[in-house]
Amino acid sequence: MEKQIEAATPAGTGTEQPRSITTRIGPLAQRYGILIALILLCVVLAAVNDNFLSQRNIINVLRQTSINGILAIGMTFVILTRGIDLSVGSVVALVGVVSASFATTSTAGVIGSPYMPLIAVMMGLATGTAVGAVSGTMVARFSVPAFVATLGMLSAARGLTLIYSGGRPVPALTDGYRWIGTGDVAGIPVPIILFGLVFLLAHFVLTQTRFGRHVYAVGGNPHAAKVSGLPVRRIRFAVYAISGALAGVAGMILAGRTGSALPQAGVAYELDAIAAVVIGGTSLAGGIGRVSGTVIGALLIGVMNNGLDLMGVESYYQQVIKGGLIVAAVLLDRSRKSED
Repeated sequence: MEKQIEAATPAGTGTEQPRSITTRIGPLAQRYGILIALILLCVVLAAVNDNFLSQRNIINVLRQTSINGILAIGMTFVILTRGIDLSVGSVVALVGVVSASFATTSTAGVIGSPYMPLIAVMMGLATGTAVGAVSGTMVARFSVPAFVATLGMLSAARGLTLIYSGGRPVPALTDGYRWIGTGDVAGIPVPIILFGLVFLLAHFVLTQTRFGRHVYAVGGNPHAAKVSGLPVRRIRFAVYAISGALAGVAGMILAGRTGSALPQAGVAYELDAIAAVVIGGTSLAGGIGRVSGTVIGALLIGVMNNGLDLMGVESYYQQVIKGGLIVAAVLLDRSRKSED
């Protein structure tokens, strides 16, 4: 009789333990945790400072985040393939002085300058892409570890910047060139618009194109990708060229915003870019991550820096907090992998 009653009881009713809250919330926290953290941070800063949510401050945060955000999006492509690009800060400076030398009215310009802004921008993009292509060639063709290749390029690009500029800034940029960093369209600053366009394009490439699927495949399992016939070398080469090109965009925005290209610009920018990518949930082991997470990570860093500035916290403490965020993000990534 007991067996008949037991058999008549539907499976999963009465005898099955309900799922714990941790089990149900865990996946949501992993997927949206960084966004929740950003929202909570904004709420706290708005509560402690009345100026935080002002339109002027919000636009200022987005404008300041745009440079690091663009760098971080390029870095996302590289890290998804299990690589790293330590040279982006130096590329920012190199592209800045090269492109600015075509758009200056001073004696620091090339012969015939100033040229129209489009020519200066094209020269900047070509320079950034070329530097990224050199790094990509070393990594993809000659199997040089990405850390070593881009560390060498970090030093080489900085040296080329000083040689090209003579160690002096390139001042007196034309208004047309400065528009990249200081202009606006319908009240929205151009750097923010460029940041948004780069994000949309990168998101489309990674989610809707064959190249994007190949990037994830190479990062997930390079050996399997090669056996499957994917052009692993070309994909690795391409992601470094993309990173270099986007570093060039960031360098021109910075030069346009400051009104002169400084050979010392971009120092340690690669650290903020890597931080945004890691905090945004992209795995350093490759194959896992989203460019939307990177954007949120960049915004989190930008909001944190802005909030700490509003509260009068010294920059030294800001570096400590940022380092703690990076370590916490890496530990979270490690814990997720151990659970899988």
